[in-house]
Amino acid sequence: MLDYINLHRRGELQERIAEAWKFLEDCVVCPRQCHVNRIENERGFCNSGFFPMISSWGPHYGEEAPLVGTKGSGTIFLTNCNMRCEFCQNYEISQCGKGDEMSFEKLAEIMVQLQKIGCHNINFVSPTHFIPQIIKSLEIAIPKGLNVPLVYNSGGYDAVPTIQLLDGIFDIYMPDAKYGRDDIALALSHAPNYSTVMRAAIKEMYKQVGDLVVENGIAVRGLIIRHLVLPYNLANSEVIMKFIREEVSRDSYVNIMAQYRWPRRVLLDKNGKPNDVEKNPLLKLIQRPINIEEFAYAIQCAKDNGLHRGFENSPFNKFSSSF
Repeated sequence: MLDYINLHRRGELQERIAEAWKFLEDCVVCPRQCHVNRIENERGFCNSGFFPMISSWGPHYGEEAPLVGTKGSGTIFLTNCNMRCEFCQNYEISQCGKGDEMSFEKLAEIMVQLQKIGCHNINFVSPTHFIPQIIKSLEIAIPKGLNVPLVYNSGGYDAVPTIQLLDGIFDIYMPDAKYGRDDIALALSHAPNYSTVMRAAIKEMYKQVGDLVVENGIAVRGLIIRHLVLPYNLANSEVIMKFIREEVSRDSYVNIMAQYRWPRRVLLDKNGKPNDVEKNPLLKLIQRPINIEEFAYAIQCAKDNGLHRGFENSPFNKFSSSF
């Protein structure tokens, strides 16, 4: 039986909801700590109020193989974000607010429906700013029969007290480890102290669920770390891989991602006005795709640190030995 079902039966899930509501009332749900009353629909950096906002949902086959299996990962794309990544591929959702508010009951119905069509898990994409709402909806979904693993799919900019509140609720954590340096994170994702925050969050996630456990090809519990390779090694892959080795686990499942696409919109801000490139010269550096050498370097960094899961089938493995 999944831990979140046991929490519900013991009444502990209701206690977590009450605590989460306190986080929401003077919002400290994420590291930004905007201190707005979202229960009263006040909005801070993430521009999100009381009710959850959903952009889309359905079985997804583009996630990591242990999540997708044969019937897909049941993804729920939440609207808005607590970061502002200049290269975000889903910026219409994360920064422009594409999506609709819905009730907790409706979100619960979506979870159950994804399970009914055979999805192996419920995968919350960008859940950080809607954690209290997700827990509340989960309370409604469990009596309706929800009993598949829950996936926390975030940008890694998560507050440790909030993650601690999720202990026993999420079965699989899948955070990004975007940057090894805070200054680059601030310039490209407008996330103060990202590296410091991300490290603390991932260590707490690992403490709760450990290394990824796969049964019959399907992930059932554990940590997946995503690392997107950026042009000119702006993600500082060597720093990230060393952190994973020294402070998480050499058996960590690390997805080193090559799908960076330079955003043609990046020279414009979210209001369509020109960005001040002179004030943020890194914007010029991300105006191209990554190359084979950059991706191979990230893979070699992982190998040099004894990591071996998640990227072992990369077609670029053969290039990494030259670094």
